Amino acid sequence: MKHLFIVNPVAGSTDKTSFVHEKAAECFAVREDKYEVYTTKAPMDARDEIVRQARLGETLRVYACGGDGTLNECVCGAVEAENVQLTVFPTGTGNDFIKTFGPDSHRFFELRELVDGDVRPIDLIRCNGRPCLNICSVGIDARIGTQVHKYSSLPLIGGATGYVVSTLVNLIKGIKQHVRISSCGGTVYDGDLTLACACNGRYYGGGFNPVPEARPDDGLIDFLIIPGVSRAKFICLVGQYAKGKYASYPQLIRHVKAQRMEIESEREIVINVDGEAMYAKRIDIGIQPGAVAFTFPSQMAFFVSQIEENKV
Repeated sequence: MKHLFIVNPVAGSTDKTSFVHEKAAECFAVREDKYEVYTTKAPMDARDEIVRQARLGETLRVYACGGDGTLNECVCGAVEAENVQLTVFPTGTGNDFIKTFGPDSHRFFELRELVDGDVRPIDLIRCNGRPCLNICSVGIDARIGTQVHKYSSLPLIGGATGYVVSTLVNLIKGIKQHVRISSCGGTVYDGDLTLACACNGRYYGGGFNPVPEARPDDGLIDFLIIPGVSRAKFICLVGQYAKGKYASYPQLIRHVKAQRMEIESEREIVINVDGEAMYAKRIDIGIQPGAVAFTFPSQMAFFVSQIEENKV
């Protein structure tokens, strides 16, 4: 087996290339497996490098060293090859996907735990064909998230303030857009939409946890739909949405578990796909069960507890 570390040098506050080199050298000093540290040079360079190395034929374990955007690029490469295993050695700021695995998520920061870990198949969302491992969303939160960098780069703003500014600007622009949502050939919703999200994982946006019970290994997507609401109601509701309290607001937040859902809009709509922006008038969101061979630290409580529940 070859171990390939894909490092995004602009993820997080500083370039972690030297750090990854150091940790990999320590870990493989007593192992016979080959390893390589590759630093990306452009968007989707991670995907292309994984595809190139996968063509060589040997089993390849890829370590996404960055944040959730880096992980998504690696997913785009890994899903195309049966001989590729994927994991994440986080060096970014958000690292939302691994938060899904609860108290054990800290174990992803220990490289030896990943090198000696267990490989499990997990599901993948396809959003208009693009792989999405964690969460994709449309509506006000997608607009806010995809425009944060535009405001963060302005003088005297930056950082978390950019998120606040993006939120205020998009609230002023309006938080409703007419859509038609369907599943299995039937209409689920037809009207003004404030927000819809499709969850394979549990966290996004640096701490939002809309569906605390979502699992990336159950063959289903957890969809939440918030119809068009006023700005005042949205401001009151968004905190509860972020805490996963959707069940307390059945009149305002609809929960649907399904394998596929389609969203149609007369105007182009922005889609947040694992933190990356896409634009379309028609959005096809579906699950691809067990599509990714993902490496986890051994005996994670997240999976052990599920096994025990199934026995009962």
